[in-house]
Amino acid sequence: MSELMPAYAIPPHVPPNLVMDFPLAQGNSSYENGFVDIIPKIHAEYPEIFYARDALAGNTPAWVLRRAEDLRRVYLDTEHFSSHGLAPFALLLQQDWSMVPLEIDPPLHGHYRAMMNSLFLPKAILRLEEKIRDYARTYIARFKDKGSCEFMKEFAFEYPIVVVLELLGLPQSMVTQFLEWEHGLLHEPDIQKIAGATGSVAGYLRGVIADRRINPGNDVLSFATTASVDGRAMIDDELLGFAFTLFAGGLDTVATTLGNMFRCLAENPSLQQRLRDEPGLIPDAIEELLRIHSPSTTNRTCIKPTTIKGISILPGDRVLMSTTLGSLDPIEFPQPNEVIIGRERKERHLGFGYGIHRCIGVHLARTELRIAFEELLDALPQFHIQPDAKILSYLANVIQIDNLPLAWDANL
Repeated sequence: MSELMPAYAIPPHVPPNLVMDFPLAQGNSSYENGFVDIIPKIHAEYPEIFYARDALAGNTPAWVLRRAEDLRRVYLDTEHFSSHGLAPFALLLQQDWSMVPLEIDPPLHGHYRAMMNSLFLPKAILRLEEKIRDYARTYIARFKDKGSCEFMKEFAFEYPIVVVLELLGLPQSMVTQFLEWEHGLLHEPDIQKIAGATGSVAGYLRGVIADRRINPGNDVLSFATTASVDGRAMIDDELLGFAFTLFAGGLDTVATTLGNMFRCLAENPSLQQRLRDEPGLIPDAIEELLRIHSPSTTNRTCIKPTTIKGISILPGDRVLMSTTLGSLDPIEFPQPNEVIIGRERKERHLGFGYGIHRCIGVHLARTELRIAFEELLDALPQFHIQPDAKILSYLANVIQIDNLPLAWDANL
């Protein structure tokens, strides 16, 4: 795999004073809270635009934009920036398919979105709500009377997986396997292990697609096998890209966000109590916590020379699109780490991206998060992080905590 991920030199047009060490580089981990201890330092000490040697997987360098206004500009600028090839998965397998619609540029992107929109409209997600609530209650019932849980392993990691399995019409017995593959794809620093997980996921999904073509059901993959994109049926590589996007996007970001949000609740008992007393505030609280813990980072490739705030960005340059940095921009959001329910301009956070590539699963993600809040706050008394716990965070594209040991008085 080394020839697929070579060592990259710093291009001559990059000013040496803008080349910075990047704390969120692929493979990094820390016992610091990335949102509280690391992101504020980047905003305080780094230029608005800088160049990181190992910003992306495979030690790939990229420009890093830390201001929300600059990120929005690039999100909207499909003339100078392309989404194609933003993820390494197909390359690692030496195959030629793209994550649909994540890696697709206009105008084809619009045709894919039109096909997918009906699958993720609020009314479509509403039909899943009771099933999602049942899954949440099933997991909570296993630990609510114990007085403690390891929240990530006993709830956050698996809860979104069972929802995605439901969407894809796959057996719930695949939960453990999906969790193993997810970790290999998104949190493994070893490029060969990433490639191995990618091959396993792609191979499994190709088999499911072949079956759905012969034996369609009521799931989203069955819908996609018969759907029309710009007047034609999708080929197998397009269906794989669609299914792979649901796999990678639907599992990791919700689990990550749940972990970071419930860590915040555990560390802020007054906020936790307020949401217990006023459950109608939960949707607004989720939006603010999504802003503070915006989960993901993608990237763009420059395809036409341009400048951003006087910095030359040339064709071939990669640009890191960190929703985490943008949503904690102190210029855009004063007191960025403070939870202000009902914060003005909350709709402008970048937690779901921005522009034409804004996350298509936004309604599903909000529903999963809201149900988790409602059910956990109803089932558990005031909870806190167990004393002396050390919480490890994976950094890089997603700031995800590995463990969250919670405790409460089970007699209340």
